[in-house]
Amino acid sequence: MADYSNYGLLIDYKYCDNCGSCVVACQEEKGLAADQYGIKVFEKGPWKKDDATMEDGWDWDYIPVPTDRCDMCAERLDAGKKPMCVKHCLTFCMDYGPIEVLAKKAADLGEKVAIYKVR
Repeated sequence: MADYSNYGLLIDYKYCDNCGSCVVACQEEKGLAADQYGIKVFEKGPWKKDDATMEDGWDWDYIPVPTDRCDMCAERLDAGKKPMCVKHCLTFCMDYGPIEVLAKKAADLGEKVAIYKVR
């Protein structure tokens, strides 16, 4: 297995809609039970938007966060494939790669971006 210690996951969470596909894909790939997670989506909100009307007055953020079980699907990376969470993200808000590359990409994406260095 190659060394992925300088790799991470980038999540542009302004686009995450809490569909859960990353969670389920990870659980299936790793054989985890329903209450075990390699990645888990956390909800932040609701909060009232500053310039909101009643119809669109509230906002939420959904933030996928890798857990200590995440190894970024190292076996898949060895085979030239994407991590399961990245592959199955329906909003394409996840990416993976070397931390330096992700940091440059994050700088272009805006403020609702997180980079996670996984073990």
